[in-house]
Amino acid sequence: MQQLRDSLESRQISIYFVTVVVAAIIAIMVAPATTVLEVAVNPALAFMLFVTFLQVPIAELKRSFGNARFLGALLVTNFVFIPLLAALLLIFGPADPLVRLGVLLVLLTPCIDYVVTFSHLGRADARALLAATPMLLIVQMLLLPAYLTVFLGESASGLVQMGPFVHAFVWLIAIPLLLAAFVQVWASRHAAGAKTAAVLGVLPVPATALVLFVVIAAVVPQIGPALEIVLRVAPLYLAFAVLAPMVGWLVARAFRLETTLARSVAFSAGTRNSLVVLPLALSVPGAIPVLPAVIVAQTLVELMAELVYVRVMPKLRARQA
Repeated sequence: MQQLRDSLESRQISIYFVTVVVAAIIAIMVAPATTVLEVAVNPALAFMLFVTFLQVPIAELKRSFGNARFLGALLVTNFVFIPLLAALLLIFGPADPLVRLGVLLVLLTPCIDYVVTFSHLGRADARALLAATPMLLIVQMLLLPAYLTVFLGESASGLVQMGPFVHAFVWLIAIPLLLAAFVQVWASRHAAGAKTAAVLGVLPVPATALVLFVVIAAVVPQIGPALEIVLRVAPLYLAFAVLAPMVGWLVARAFRLETTLARSVAFSAGTRNSLVVLPLALSVPGAIPVLPAVIVAQTLVELMAELVYVRVMPKLRARQA
Protein backbone atom coordinates (compact mmCIF):
# COMPACT_ATOMS: atom_id res chain seq x y z
CA MET A 1 0.00 0.00 0.00
CA GLN A 2 2.77 2.41 0.90
CA GLN A 3 4.46 1.83 -2.47
CA LEU A 4 1.21 2.59 -4.32
CA ARG A 5 0.66 5.69 -2.21
CA ASP A 6 4.18 6.95 -2.92
CA SER A 7 3.71 6.26 -6.63
CA LEU A 8 0.46 8.24 -6.74
CA GLU A 9 1.93 11.17 -4.82
CA SER A 10 4.99 11.30 -7.09
CA ARG A 11 2.70 11.50 -10.15
CA GLN A 12 0.04 13.74 -8.66
CA ILE A 13 0.71 16.77 -10.90
CA SER A 14 0.28 14.70 -14.06
CA ILE A 15 -2.82 13.01 -12.65
CA TYR A 16 -4.44 16.35 -11.79
CA PHE A 17 -3.53 17.96 -15.10
CA VAL A 18 -5.00 15.10 -17.12
CA THR A 19 -8.11 15.10 -14.90
CA VAL A 20 -8.72 18.82 -15.44
CA VAL A 21 -8.23 18.59 -19.20
CA VAL A 22 -10.53 15.57 -19.56
CA ALA A 23 -13.22 17.16 -17.38
CA ALA A 24 -13.10 20.41 -19.37
CA ILE A 25 -13.34 18.57 -22.71
CA ILE A 26 -16.29 16.49 -21.52
CA ALA A 27 -18.03 19.57 -20.11
CA ILE A 28 -17.62 21.45 -23.39
CA MET A 29 -18.76 18.50 -25.52
CA VAL A 30 -21.92 17.64 -23.60
CA ALA A 31 -22.80 20.97 -21.94
CA PRO A 32 -25.04 21.68 -20.14
CA ALA A 33 -25.54 18.03 -19.14
CA THR A 34 -22.55 17.99 -16.79
CA THR A 35 -24.04 20.72 -14.60
CA VAL A 36 -25.95 17.92 -12.83
CA LEU A 37 -22.61 17.05 -11.20
CA GLU A 38 -22.90 20.21 -9.10
CA VAL A 39 -24.78 18.20 -6.45
CA ALA A 40 -21.72 15.92 -6.15
CA VAL A 41 -19.25 18.72 -5.36
CA ASN A 42 -19.78 18.80 -1.59
CA PRO A 43 -19.87 14.99 -1.13
CA ALA A 44 -16.67 14.70 -3.17
CA LEU A 45 -15.05 17.45 -1.11
CA ALA A 46 -16.16 15.80 2.14
CA PHE A 47 -14.67 12.47 1.08
CA MET A 48 -11.43 14.13 -0.02
CA LEU A 49 -11.12 15.89 3.34
CA PHE A 50 -11.95 12.70 5.22
CA VAL A 51 -9.09 10.75 3.63
CA THR A 52 -6.82 13.76 4.08
CA PHE A 53 -7.69 14.13 7.76
CA LEU A 54 -6.75 10.47 8.18
CA GLN A 55 -3.18 11.45 7.33
CA VAL A 56 -3.13 14.00 10.16
CA PRO A 57 -2.85 12.57 13.70
CA ILE A 58 -5.94 13.96 15.43
CA ALA A 59 -4.20 13.75 18.80
CA GLU A 60 -1.76 16.45 17.71
CA LEU A 61 -4.41 19.01 16.76
CA LYS A 62 -4.52 20.50 20.27
CA ARG A 63 -0.79 21.19 20.18
CA SER A 64 -1.07 22.76 16.73
CA PHE A 65 -3.94 25.02 17.79
CA GLY A 66 -1.80 26.33 20.64
CA ASN A 67 0.76 27.85 18.27
CA ALA A 68 0.01 31.56 18.78
CA ARG A 69 2.60 32.80 16.29
CA PHE A 70 1.20 30.65 13.50
CA LEU A 71 -2.37 31.70 14.22
CA GLY A 72 -1.27 35.33 14.37
CA ALA A 73 0.46 35.05 11.00
CA LEU A 74 -2.60 33.36 9.52
CA LEU A 75 -4.95 36.09 10.77
CA VAL A 76 -2.72 38.98 9.74
CA THR A 77 -2.21 37.47 6.28
CA ASN A 78 -5.85 36.66 5.53
CA PHE A 79 -7.59 39.57 7.19
CA VAL A 80 -5.13 42.46 6.86
CA PHE A 81 -2.82 42.01 3.88
CA ILE A 82 -5.03 39.90 1.60
CA PRO A 83 -7.90 42.45 1.79
CA LEU A 84 -5.36 45.16 0.93
CA LEU A 85 -4.22 43.07 -2.06
CA ALA A 86 -7.85 42.52 -3.11
CA ALA A 87 -8.51 46.26 -2.91
CA LEU A 88 -5.46 46.94 -5.06
CA LEU A 89 -6.46 44.39 -7.69
CA LEU A 90 -10.03 45.71 -7.74
CA ILE A 91 -8.71 49.04 -9.05
CA PHE A 92 -7.91 47.25 -12.30
CA GLY A 93 -11.20 45.32 -12.44
CA PRO A 94 -14.54 46.07 -14.10
CA ALA A 95 -16.68 48.84 -12.61
CA ASP A 96 -19.85 46.72 -12.63
CA PRO A 97 -20.97 46.47 -8.96
CA LEU A 98 -22.17 42.89 -9.40
CA VAL A 99 -18.82 41.80 -10.81
CA ARG A 100 -16.95 43.61 -8.03
CA LEU A 101 -19.16 41.89 -5.46
CA GLY A 102 -18.28 38.49 -6.90
CA VAL A 103 -14.56 39.25 -6.92
CA LEU A 104 -14.66 40.44 -3.31
CA LEU A 105 -16.78 37.53 -2.10
CA VAL A 106 -14.22 35.06 -3.30
CA LEU A 107 -10.96 36.92 -2.59
CA LEU A 108 -11.84 38.02 0.94
CA THR A 109 -12.67 34.54 2.26
CA PRO A 110 -9.85 32.08 3.05
CA CYS A 111 -10.49 28.44 2.21
CA ILE A 112 -11.54 26.04 4.98
CA ASP A 113 -11.70 22.79 3.02
CA TYR A 114 -9.39 21.58 0.24
CA VAL A 115 -6.57 23.90 1.29
CA VAL A 116 -5.84 21.23 3.91
CA THR A 117 -5.41 18.63 1.18
CA PHE A 118 -3.20 20.77 -1.02
CA SER A 119 -1.09 21.94 1.94
CA HIS A 120 -0.54 18.30 2.87
CA LEU A 121 0.50 17.48 -0.69
CA GLY A 122 2.74 20.56 -0.72
CA ARG A 123 4.65 19.47 2.40
CA ALA A 124 3.15 22.19 4.59
CA ASP A 125 1.86 21.65 8.13
CA ALA A 126 -1.66 20.41 7.36
CA ARG A 127 -2.21 19.70 11.07
CA ALA A 128 -1.81 23.34 12.02
CA LEU A 129 -3.94 24.53 9.12
CA LEU A 130 -6.66 22.03 9.95
CA ALA A 131 -6.69 23.16 13.57
CA ALA A 132 -7.11 26.77 12.43
CA THR A 133 -10.12 26.16 10.14
CA PRO A 134 -12.78 26.92 12.79
CA MET A 135 -11.08 30.22 13.58
CA LEU A 136 -10.79 31.12 9.89
CA LEU A 137 -14.46 30.36 9.32
CA ILE A 138 -15.68 32.40 12.28
CA VAL A 139 -13.49 35.42 11.55
CA GLN A 140 -14.45 35.56 7.87
CA MET A 141 -18.16 35.33 8.76
CA LEU A 142 -17.73 38.28 11.12
CA LEU A 143 -15.53 40.44 8.88
CA LEU A 144 -16.97 39.84 5.41
CA PRO A 145 -19.98 42.16 5.91
CA ALA A 146 -17.64 44.86 7.20
CA TYR A 147 -15.27 44.50 4.25
CA LEU A 148 -18.14 44.58 1.75
CA THR A 149 -19.45 47.74 3.41
CA VAL A 150 -16.04 49.40 3.12
CA PHE A 151 -15.53 48.38 -0.51
CA LEU A 152 -19.08 48.53 -1.90
CA GLY A 153 -21.26 50.44 0.56
CA GLU A 154 -23.80 49.64 3.25
CA SER A 155 -26.24 47.80 0.98
CA ALA A 156 -23.70 45.09 0.14
CA SER A 157 -23.23 43.93 3.73
CA GLY A 158 -26.82 42.70 3.95
CA LEU A 159 -26.19 40.17 1.19
CA VAL A 160 -24.06 37.95 3.44
CA GLN A 161 -25.76 35.11 5.31
CA MET A 162 -24.17 32.66 7.74
CA GLY A 163 -26.03 29.59 6.51
CA PRO A 164 -23.62 28.47 3.76
CA PHE A 165 -20.63 28.99 6.04
CA VAL A 166 -22.12 26.91 8.85
CA HIS A 167 -23.26 24.23 6.40
CA ALA A 168 -19.76 24.01 4.92
CA PHE A 169 -18.14 23.77 8.34
CA VAL A 170 -20.44 20.98 9.51
CA TRP A 171 -20.33 18.85 6.37
CA LEU A 172 -16.84 19.61 5.05
CA ILE A 173 -14.89 19.95 8.30
CA ALA A 174 -16.64 18.63 11.42
CA ILE A 175 -18.15 15.38 10.10
CA PRO A 176 -15.11 14.28 8.01
CA LEU A 177 -12.86 15.13 10.96
CA LEU A 178 -14.96 13.10 13.41
CA LEU A 179 -15.03 10.15 11.00
CA ALA A 180 -11.26 10.38 10.57
CA ALA A 181 -10.81 10.43 14.34
CA PHE A 182 -13.03 7.35 14.66
CA VAL A 183 -11.03 5.45 12.02
CA GLN A 184 -7.75 6.44 13.67
CA VAL A 185 -8.93 5.16 17.05
CA TRP A 186 -10.28 1.99 15.42
CA ALA A 187 -6.97 1.46 13.60
CA SER A 188 -5.01 1.80 16.83
CA ARG A 189 -7.06 -0.93 18.53
CA HIS A 190 -8.02 -3.46 15.86
CA ALA A 191 -6.21 -5.11 12.97
CA ALA A 192 -9.22 -4.62 10.70
CA GLY A 193 -9.14 -0.91 11.46
CA ALA A 194 -5.44 -0.73 10.65
CA LYS A 195 -6.02 -2.46 7.29
CA THR A 196 -8.92 -0.11 6.51
CA ALA A 197 -6.81 2.93 7.38
CA ALA A 198 -3.99 1.64 5.15
CA VAL A 199 -6.37 1.30 2.19
CA LEU A 200 -7.88 4.73 2.79
CA GLY A 201 -4.37 6.16 3.06
CA VAL A 202 -3.88 5.49 -0.66
CA LEU A 203 -6.86 7.66 -1.62
CA PRO A 204 -5.92 11.35 -1.05
CA VAL A 205 -4.59 11.81 -4.59
CA PRO A 206 -7.47 9.93 -6.32
CA ALA A 207 -9.99 11.77 -4.12
CA THR A 208 -8.46 15.13 -5.03
CA ALA A 209 -8.59 14.16 -8.71
CA LEU A 210 -12.26 13.28 -8.27
CA VAL A 211 -12.98 16.71 -6.79
CA LEU A 212 -11.17 18.41 -9.65
CA PHE A 213 -13.16 16.42 -12.19
CA VAL A 214 -16.53 17.10 -10.57
CA VAL A 215 -15.88 20.82 -10.05
CA ILE A 216 -14.54 21.44 -13.55
CA ALA A 217 -17.25 19.39 -15.27
CA ALA A 218 -19.99 21.06 -13.24
CA VAL A 219 -18.92 24.68 -13.53
CA VAL A 220 -17.47 25.03 -17.03
CA PRO A 221 -20.92 25.12 -18.70
CA GLN A 222 -21.93 27.95 -16.35
CA ILE A 223 -19.14 30.17 -17.59
CA GLY A 224 -20.30 30.31 -21.21
CA PRO A 225 -23.10 32.91 -20.89
CA ALA A 226 -20.76 35.31 -19.08
CA LEU A 227 -17.55 34.51 -20.92
CA GLU A 228 -16.71 38.16 -21.62
CA ILE A 229 -16.86 38.98 -17.91
CA VAL A 230 -14.80 35.91 -17.05
CA LEU A 231 -12.08 37.04 -19.43
CA ARG A 232 -12.04 40.46 -17.75
CA VAL A 233 -11.65 39.13 -14.21
CA ALA A 234 -9.30 36.23 -15.02
CA PRO A 235 -6.19 38.48 -15.05
CA LEU A 236 -7.09 39.66 -11.55
CA TYR A 237 -7.26 36.08 -10.35
CA LEU A 238 -3.99 35.21 -12.05
CA ALA A 239 -2.30 38.14 -10.35
CA PHE A 240 -3.81 37.10 -7.02
CA ALA A 241 -2.64 33.50 -7.48
CA VAL A 242 0.91 34.74 -7.94
CA LEU A 243 1.00 37.52 -5.33
CA ALA A 244 -1.09 36.10 -2.46
CA PRO A 245 1.23 33.18 -1.57
CA MET A 246 4.16 35.60 -1.66
CA VAL A 247 2.32 37.84 0.80
CA GLY A 248 1.65 34.87 3.05
CA TRP A 249 5.25 33.71 2.87
CA LEU A 250 6.59 37.18 3.74
CA VAL A 251 4.23 37.52 6.70
CA ALA A 252 5.24 34.06 7.90
CA ARG A 253 8.89 35.06 7.65
CA ALA A 254 8.16 38.23 9.62
CA PHE A 255 6.61 36.03 12.32
CA ARG A 256 9.72 33.81 12.17
CA LEU A 257 7.76 30.64 11.51
CA GLU A 258 9.46 27.38 10.67
CA THR A 259 9.36 26.16 7.09
CA THR A 260 6.30 23.89 7.15
CA LEU A 261 4.21 26.48 9.01
CA ALA A 262 5.33 29.23 6.63
CA ARG A 263 4.22 27.07 3.72
CA SER A 264 0.82 26.63 5.40
CA VAL A 265 0.37 30.40 5.65
CA ALA A 266 1.32 30.76 1.98
CA PHE A 267 -1.17 28.04 0.97
CA SER A 268 -3.91 29.71 3.02
CA ALA A 269 -3.19 33.09 1.46
CA GLY A 270 -3.46 31.73 -2.07
CA THR A 271 -6.51 29.48 -1.57
CA ARG A 272 -9.99 31.00 -1.37
CA ASN A 273 -13.40 29.80 -0.18
CA SER A 274 -15.08 29.82 -3.60
CA LEU A 275 -17.12 26.66 -3.12
CA VAL A 276 -18.56 28.01 0.14
CA VAL A 277 -19.38 31.52 -1.07
CA LEU A 278 -21.03 30.29 -4.28
CA PRO A 279 -24.37 29.71 -2.47
CA LEU A 280 -24.08 33.27 -1.14
CA ALA A 281 -23.73 34.53 -4.67
CA LEU A 282 -26.65 32.48 -5.96
CA SER A 283 -28.91 34.05 -3.32
CA VAL A 284 -28.27 37.58 -4.62
CA PRO A 285 -31.11 38.91 -6.84
CA GLY A 286 -30.08 38.95 -10.50
CA ALA A 287 -26.92 36.97 -9.73
CA ILE A 288 -27.15 34.49 -12.60
CA PRO A 289 -25.10 34.19 -14.75
CA VAL A 290 -22.67 36.96 -13.67
CA LEU A 291 -21.89 36.11 -10.05
CA PRO A 292 -21.53 32.33 -10.50
CA ALA A 293 -19.31 32.90 -13.53
CA VAL A 294 -17.12 35.39 -11.66
CA ILE A 295 -16.71 33.00 -8.72
CA VAL A 296 -16.19 29.75 -10.62
CA ALA A 297 -13.65 31.51 -12.83
CA GLN A 298 -11.57 32.06 -9.69
CA THR A 299 -12.02 28.37 -8.83
CA LEU A 300 -10.62 27.31 -12.19
CA VAL A 301 -7.64 29.66 -11.94
CA GLU A 302 -7.02 28.58 -8.36
CA LEU A 303 -7.09 24.87 -9.14
CA MET A 304 -4.48 25.41 -11.81
CA ALA A 305 -2.43 27.46 -9.35
CA GLU A 306 -2.66 24.74 -6.69
CA LEU A 307 -0.98 22.31 -9.08
CA VAL A 308 1.93 24.74 -9.23
CA TYR A 309 1.90 25.35 -5.47
CA VAL A 310 2.24 21.66 -4.60
CA ARG A 311 5.33 21.52 -6.81
CA VAL A 312 6.92 24.84 -5.75
CA MET A 313 6.09 25.04 -2.03
CA PRO A 314 8.20 22.04 -0.97
CA LYS A 315 11.25 23.83 -2.37
CA LEU A 316 10.76 26.86 -0.12
CA ARG A 317 12.82 27.06 3.04
CA ALA A 318 12.43 29.48 5.93
CA ARG A 319 14.58 30.16 8.94
CA GLN A 320 13.85 28.02 11.95
CA ALA A 321 11.89 29.53 14.82
